[in-house]
Amino acid sequence: MNLAIEPDLQNFVQFILAATSGLGGEPFPTTLATLALIPALREAGAASGYPLPVTLELSDKKLEVAWGENNLRQTLATFRHQPATEIADSLRQQFLQSTASIDPELLLKRNREMEAFLNETKARAEREMEAVQQALQDQQNELADSIRQAHTDALTGLLNRRAYDEKLAHGFGRVMRQKTEPFSLILFDLDFFKEINDTHGHQFGDEYLKKMAKAITSSIRREVDYAFRFGGDEFAAIIHADKQIASEKARQILTAMNNKVSIGIASMSPQEPFIGDLEAFIHQADDALYHAKKTGRGRIASGRPDTRGEIIWDEITPEKVAA
Repeated sequence: MNLAIEPDLQNFVQFILAATSGLGGEPFPTTLATLALIPALREAGAASGYPLPVTLELSDKKLEVAWGENNLRQTLATFRHQPATEIADSLRQQFLQSTASIDPELLLKRNREMEAFLNETKARAEREMEAVQQALQDQQNELADSIRQAHTDALTGLLNRRAYDEKLAHGFGRVMRQKTEPFSLILFDLDFFKEINDTHGHQFGDEYLKKMAKAITSSIRREVDYAFRFGGDEFAAIIHADKQIASEKARQILTAMNNKVSIGIASMSPQEPFIGDLEAFIHQADDALYHAKKTGRGRIASGRPDTRGEIIWDEITPEKVAA
């Protein structure tokens, strides 16, 4: 039977004592064993609204009770001789007739208490699930913060070199496979930053770097293009646009920095495809940056090979920016 409510438990205890006498056992030892059994059944959930299943078993001259999902067992009585099968069958019929299920009032009470227990269990499970979900969300947020910190330059808030390597490789590879969209890499080098830092101090230098970071982020599209700081006075931007648009973005940044930054651009598009691998693409942007610095600084340079493989440089000088 299921010991869902208190009358179920009391009925089960009374039947244990009656069965012991009916089978020819000693009532007193069984009474002591039953008194020890009751707390164990209550701890397992008996009479709490929880439908705790129990069985009373006669086997090998022993009367035992078993309960719960783990099939816990306790011996209640031991007989000198195996009781007759007819007596056991008669007791089983008496037990079935004595269960509370034939009493409508007790049946209603059992149903009410079991419903209350199930509702409480459901509410507790929902609270526990909410707590688990919140804990998972907190862990996800911590992981996201950790990843963001690992990919972010602490001073400027831009992405760092690690993020640059990952996003450049991913973006370049995708564009090279699909061959349907433009892609540009812009490299920046602040002109004479060491002199600025030495003359005005590190605090001024830090603010100058932040100004550069703001100039880049203000000129590109958020979550489409990306801005990076490698450390020192070196910056980069990945632009999902062709050379013309990348040059315009670079022009805006050059103006915002009072023409005191050298800029190199490497680009490709369906109309002007790039022949080479990622290393060659980066090398092209590096060469453009070096050309901008070598020819006077404070300017933008991008190059393209002619039919002989020689580089033709396109430059935007401070004069052209001012114009």
